[in-house]
Amino acid sequence: MPKPYPKEFREDVVRVARNRDADTTLAQIAKDFGISESCLTNWMKKADIEDGNAPGLTDADRVENRELKKRLRLLEQENEVLRRAAAYLSQANLPGK
Repeated sequence: MPKPYPKEFREDVVRVARNRDADTTLAQIAKDFGISESCLTNWMKKADIEDGNAPGLTDADRVENRELKKRLRLLEQENEVLRRAAAYLSQANLPGK
């Protein structure tokens, strides 16, 4: 897998692509920067999402979702431990034992 391009490079390429002349194509800009046209298109879509111009999850949303899912898993595990402990302790306190 190739090494990802630096963020500054991606931002510069997107800025150039957004400010292009009417006769300049995305394919030409991509060729000038040494990337594929599909790569440039994907970067532009992601930039639109990050800027709030298109619907979708931003990087910050993705990070927050990942952290929330980790926290949810931890809380579910803690809840299961407490549920089992309560069941065990209630069995220990039954009369006749």
